[in-house]
Formats: sequence, structure tokens, C-alpha cells
Amino acid sequence: MHPLNLQRLFEVRGTSVLITGAASGIGRACAEAMAVNGARVTLADIDRGALDLVVGELATAGCDVTGETVDATDPASLKRAVDAAVTRYGRLDVVFANVGISGGPGFLKGDGSRNEAAAFEAVPLELWERVLDVNVLSVVKTLQAVVPQMKRQGGGAIVVTSSISASKTEMYVGASYVASKGAVGQLVRQAALELARYEIRVNAIAPGPVVTNIGGGRLKAPEARVPFERACPMHRVAVPEDIAGAALFLASPASRFITGAAIVIDGGVSVGPAD
Repeated sequence: MHPLNLQRLFEVRGTSVLITGAASGIGRACAEAMAVNGARVTLADIDRGALDLVVGELATAGCDVTGETVDATDPASLKRAVDAAVTRYGRLDVVFANVGISGGPGFLKGDGSRNEAAAFEAVPLELWERVLDVNVLSVVKTLQAVVPQMKRQGGGAIVVTSSISASKTEMYVGASYVASKGAVGQLVRQAALELARYEIRVNAIAPGPVVTNIGGGRLKAPEARVPFERACPMHRVAVPEDIAGAALFLASPASRFITGAAIVIDGGVSVGPAD
């Protein structure tokens, strides 16, 4: 088969994939994209009930999947998941570091008025610490758990769920979330620089607003989506399936010479508002 054949370019069949935060939202969409295309996927999530449902659905569809209960802020928990994946599949080719939480609403409400409860000085330090722990340190801990195995086997691909908030300010999104994603964006670039020698690629997916369970599923409410839809040239917010194509690309040979990059998936939000 020619190396530029479409099937070969995007082939993930047989690869061993670990995905954190895989029981819902973007993580689940990534898991489905990998599994239905023949990857052997270890789904990791802190919510065992939701995890079992997704694993069951994919297994019923004939996919090679397994589930591991993981707290991505706990190095020991991550190590157990990595060890389980390697024991089951012999190696670990692709890792999606996908865990994240909301920092709450931003300093403006959807109608443009000030949200005093989200004023910078009003946001509790405990929230800042929690957001940075989950959104930034969980990525650090995930990389520390998987990199030794990838070095031993001669390479791999790491895909981190970042955000367009990594490179722009926000009105409707909490400051702690924006700061955390800024840190994640630089972390991806720094890790990519250091790990390139070992044939380990590190890239980011940078979505705009996505309808997921984050923030208590805030964007599932039509009225909450209005300001985000207004700011988007395509006049909608993303659903997790909109992220799956980029995930498949970054996990496949099609992106074999790409590292330290962030693929923006925002319907044009970063370009600016339109009619």
C-alpha cells in the first residue's frame, strides 16, 4: 500500500491508546474515534459507573476496549492505569490527557452586565488551587506516568486537551480556567521540545466552547450558549464529535512530523465575530 494512501495515513488499527477523562464529552468522542477504527483503547475515568457504560457500549460494538478507574490528580492511580494498559497490550502508543474542570463563569454575564460573584478578587483561592491542580498538574502527572514507557519502546504520541483560552482572554469564562489553559499550552510546547529526541510527539487540541458535562453541563442549556454562539462566525458551539477528527489525525501517521502544535477547533471564534 502506498504510504500516502488515505487509509494508511490515518491508520490507528492495533495501536494501544490510553485516554483519561474518557467516560464523557471530548474524552468519550476520542475513545470512540480510536476504538471504531481498530485501536485497542484503555478508557480511564474517575466515574466508574459512566465508564462501565461507555466500555460496555464499545465492547458490544466489537471494539477492543477496557476501563480503568483513575484519578488523574493521583500519580499512583495513573501508574496503575499505564501498567494495566501495557500489561494488556504490550505497549502504549498514544495517550490523550483529557481531564479538566471549569473555573466557573467569567466577569461578564451573557447580557453583558458585570458578574460581581466572578470578579477577580471574589473568586476563592480554593477554586484557583483546584482548577490548577486538575487542569495543569494532572497533565504533568499524566506525562510523568507515560513518558518512561514511551521512551523504552522508542516513541509515541501524546495529545493534550487544551483550549482557545490558552492564547486569548475571555469574558464569559473564569480567570482560573484561562490561566490554567495558558499554562497547559506552554507545557505542551516545552514537553514537545524535550521529548522530540525520543520520537515522542506532544500536541494539543484547542477547542472553543463545547457542549460537555464541564461546569455542571452549563452549555447544555440553550440560554447559556447564546453569548458563545453570538461570538462564533459559525453561530454555534461545538459538540464532542467535532473534536474527533483532529484527535484521530494527531494519533495517526498523518501527523508524524508534527509536535508542539495546537489544533484550534472553534468555528472561527479566534478569528473574530462575523455576521
